[in-house]
This record gives sequence, C-alpha cells and structure tokens, in this order.
Amino acid sequence: MRRSGSLVFLFFLLCLSCIAKTNKNNAEFEDKLTPIVLQDSLEWADYYYNIHRYKKAIKIYEKNLYNPNIEKTHVLKKIALSQAALENPPESIDNLNEYLQLEFNPNFLLNEGFDPIRESAEFNGIFEKVIPKVTTWSLLYLFVALIGFYVVFLISLNKQIHPTSRILIALFIFIHSFFILHLSINRANYMFAYPHTYLMSTWASFLYGPLLFFYFKNISEKYTFKRSDILHLIPTIILLSYLTFNVYLFSGESKIQLMLTRLQNGLNPQDSAKLFLLVVLKIISLTIYGYFIRQVYLKSKREKLLDSKNQIWQKNVYHIHISYVLTYSAYGLVIINGYTSGILFDTSIAAMALMVIYVGYSANIQPDVFSGAYAYRNRLFPKYEKSGLTPSLSHELKENLVYLFAVDKIYKENHINLDMVAQKLNTTRHNASQIINEHFKVSFHEFVNMYRINEAKQLLLQDKSRRLNIINVAYEVGYNNKVTFNKAFKKDTQLTPSEFQKNVIQV
Repeated sequence: MRRSGSLVFLFFLLCLSCIAKTNKNNAEFEDKLTPIVLQDSLEWADYYYNIHRYKKAIKIYEKNLYNPNIEKTHVLKKIALSQAALENPPESIDNLNEYLQLEFNPNFLLNEGFDPIRESAEFNGIFEKVIPKVTTWSLLYLFVALIGFYVVFLISLNKQIHPTSRILIALFIFIHSFFILHLSINRANYMFAYPHTYLMSTWASFLYGPLLFFYFKNISEKYTFKRSDILHLIPTIILLSYLTFNVYLFSGESKIQLMLTRLQNGLNPQDSAKLFLLVVLKIISLTIYGYFIRQVYLKSKREKLLDSKNQIWQKNVYHIHISYVLTYSAYGLVIINGYTSGILFDTSIAAMALMVIYVGYSANIQPDVFSGAYAYRNRLFPKYEKSGLTPSLSHELKENLVYLFAVDKIYKENHINLDMVAQKLNTTRHNASQIINEHFKVSFHEFVNMYRINEAKQLLLQDKSRRLNIINVAYEVGYNNKVTFNKAFKKDTQLTPSEFQKNVIQV
C-alpha cells in the first residue's frame, strides 16, 4: 500500500510538472504573438485583405505605409485595390496615382480588383490616358506625319530648287510633320512608354511664322538674309533654352512623374505647365507673322512678282496657313478662358495636315514652284539664272528703257554704249544687258540697230522726192558711216537703203 501510494504521488507530481511546462510555453507563445498583433503587421493586413475584411486591412496598411522596412509600392497597391473593393473611386485613384509615381506599371490598372470602380469617371480618367491604344485618329496622324517626312526628303534632295528656298520650305514642313507625329503618339497613349516624347515638338512653337515669312520673301523678291534677321529666332532660342533645362534634360522617370502629376490634377499629361503663357505667346507670334506674310503675298500679287503658276502656289499656301492661324487662335482663346474644345483643336490640326498634303502633292507634280522667282530659266541667256534682278524691278527697268529709246531717242547718239544706257537707267551694266536680252531676245547692238533702222525707214518713206542722201539718213539715226548703215539696213529689210527708197517711190 505504501509503495503504491508513492507511485501515485510521483505520477501526480509529474502531471503537475507537465501542466506547468505547457502553461509556460503558452505564455511564451502569447508573449511572442502579442507584439505582432500590437504592431499591426503587414502579414495581418494581407490576411484581412484575403478574407475581404477591407476596412480592417486598410487601417493596418495605412499604419505601415511609411514604414521604411516595408515596400511602399506593395502597400499602395493593396490600399488602392481595397478602396476599389469598397467602391470608393476617389480614394482608390489617389493611392493608384501615388503608386504609379513610384513604379509606373500601367498594366496594374487591368487588375480585376478594380472591376467595382472600372466604370467610374475617376478610374476612366486615368485608364484612358495611361493604357496604350491605337485609334483611327492616331493612325491617321501617323500617316500624315510620314507623308510629311517623305516630302521633306524629296525637297531636300531636289537640287533644282533654290538652296535657300529648299531649306526654308523643308524646315516649315518638318516642324508640321514633327508636331503631327507628336500628336499621334499622344493619341495612342504611348507618351508614358516613350517619356522622352514629352513636349518634344513644343520647341518649334514660334517657328511657323518666321519660316513661311522668309520663304515668301525669298521666292518673291529673291531676298538675301542679313545678320539682323537672326532676331526673328530669339523667341525660339529662349523657349528652347527653357525647355532644355526644365524638361529635355530630365530623365525618363522624371518626365513620367511630371505627366502623372498633370494627369492627377485633371490636365492633359502632355501639355506644358506654362500652357496659358505658351498659347498666348504663340497666338501673338502667329498673328504678327500672319500680317507680315500677308504683306509679302499682296505685294507679290500686286506687282506680279511671280508667274501665274507660282502665284497660285503662293496663294494656296498663304490661305492654308491663315486658316491654321485663325483656327488655332480660336482654340487658344477658348482654352485660355477655361473651356475645352476638341473640335477647334482638330480643325487647326486639319489645317496643318492639309499644308503637308498640299506641299507633298506639289513636290511630286510641280516641284519647280518651290523656287518661285528663282524658277525662271532662260535658254537663250542662262547666264542670268542667278541674277538678283527681281521681276518687279525688271519690269520697271524695261519700261524706262523703252521710254529712253522711243521718246528720248537716245539711239541717235553715235557714241551710245551699254554703260551710258545703264547710267541713264540708274542700274548696273549687267542689269541693263539682262533687261534687253530677256525682254527683247536680242543683244544690245541689235536692240540699238532695231530702233535706228525703224527710224531710217520712216525717214525714207517720208522722203518721196529723194531730197535726203543716204549718208544724211545714216547720220540722222546715229550711224557714223554709210557702210555700217547699209549693212544693218539690209540685214533688217533684205534691201539696201537705195533699193528701199526706189520701192517706196514706185509704190
């Protein structure tokens, strides 16, 4: 009995020991578990998220949002999805935007967790701007841009176009095509995939007017550039410098953040932060140069500086450009006042596209129009092809030349020469020769003989009684001797002066 009692007592002590050990282990487990629960661990947040207790999960996620030991992008994604599950679009989009700023992954928007808010305006506002998509408009703009670059290539290789005209019109079409390409990228939402396209065409905003203005002056007046003309590039230089240091030198990630910030503020991600100022200055530039271009065009039309084909070309280019100036100005005034107008913007782009297509058509069908006044080619006198004599001045000198010979009859002076005629015309010897060659298709001496012989024939017709000797007629019209007079007279009439006089008497 005593022995069995001892065994029972030992068994009882052993049980007590086991119970105590178990309680100690449980206490240690609770001691380890309690800090985790109090710290609101990420594991617990994920656990609540997985069992769809989103409000509880959001509280824990937000407490861990700024924990340096936890990946912030993971927390932001979970909060965005949790808010979406609770159908809170604004809160979900705020966290989504913050996530995209840290880790741009537009495919995250395709997550099925956003289905509860997918139709909301807030979600569509970012989804439609971030997810790449090829549209009919983006393809159309791309097609026009490629046509433009092809036209620039054609013009650049065409050596028949005057070099200055070729450079000016090629640059003019290039900036149109470059802008339309930029627009194509934006419409397809590829600006985030290629962040360096951010504002890539904005640097040329103030070049449209100057390029077309100097092109018109060049083809109409054969204008030669001066050093002072560099002043027209100052606005472009200032804008390019500003964009270079504030945008173009930024990394791709920084440009994505700039675009997302604008998107988060409800703006177009590809617009400039100084949109208001830029639009105002561009309207001013287009208006001023539109006036200058109009003056050159009207002068060319009024003074007939170009032939009919070149005049039609200049008129069409002028009208297309003015339509762009008017539509862009209307668009700018609308957005400056806080409104949006896609119709006006698309209309201005249509004017740019029409310019590219029309110039492309001309480059293939009638490339000679690009040179304007330089396009003139005189097969009889090719030495004047590079002359600086404008059509208006040429016409004026021709009228003055005719007056000198028909009214003043300077051909009667037997010492007449080209230098004397040039001096009376107040022009150069070269210009005087060019006027005679191009307008009358004869040399200077042939031109003088033409007037002298016509005068001699008039004198012989009037002298039916033959009172005048042939030598007197020769002296009267400017010849120094009878031999030269007879030779020139026979070349013109196939008769000697005496034979001509006999025929007159017989008639």
